[in-house]
Amino acid sequence: MNLLSILAKGGWLMIVIGLFSLIAAGIFIERLLVLRKNKLNVNAFLLKLRQSLINKDVNQALLLCAQTESPIAKVLEKGIKRIGHGKEEIREAIENAGRQEIYQLERGLGALATIAGVAPLTGFLGTVTGMIQAFMRIQELGGNVNATVLAGGIWEALITTAAGLVVGILTLLGYNYLVSRVQRFVFDLEVSSNNLLELLTENPAEADQ
Repeated sequence: MNLLSILAKGGWLMIVIGLFSLIAAGIFIERLLVLRKNKLNVNAFLLKLRQSLINKDVNQALLLCAQTESPIAKVLEKGIKRIGHGKEEIREAIENAGRQEIYQLERGLGALATIAGVAPLTGFLGTVTGMIQAFMRIQELGGNVNATVLAGGIWEALITTAAGLVVGILTLLGYNYLVSRVQRFVFDLEVSSNNLLELLTENPAEADQ
C-alpha cells in the first residue's frame, strides 16, 4: 500500500487538509520571494544616503532611494521629500509610509496563522467522524468483529489527525520564520528612520528651511 492510497483512506476531509497545505505553501513561497527581493544592505545604503544629505544634495538622495528596490528606501524617500516642511512633518511622513510598507509585508501571514491552527483541528474532526463510523459498523455487525477489522477502522480514522498535524506544524514553522523576517525589517526601518531624523537634527536649517 503506497502513501497516496493510505491518505485516500482518510476520507473527504483529506481534501480539505490538502487544500490547506497548498494554500500555505503558496503564501509562504510568495512571501519568501517578496522578502528576498526586498533584501537590502542597510548600512551601505544609509552611508550613501547620509553622504548625499551632508552634501545637501537632496536630488541625489531621492535618486538613490528611487533606484533602491526596498521598502526601507521607499519609506525614507517619503521623508526626504518632506525636507523643508519641518522635522515633525518629516517624521509623520516616515511613520505613515512605514505603516503601509509593514502592512504589505505582513499580508498573508494571518492566513498562515489560521491554517496552522485549523489544519490540526480539521484532522481531529476527521478522526472523530471516522471513529463514529467505525463504531457504527461494529454495531451493525452486532459486535462480531475481530481485532483486525477494529484496528483497520481505527488507523484509517487516525490518518486525518496525522495529516492535519503535519500541515499545521510545517505551516507554523513557516509562519514563525516569516514573522522573524518581518520583525527584522521593522527593526532596520526604525534604525534607518532614526538615523535620518538625527541627521536632520544635526542640520536643523535643512529640515526647517
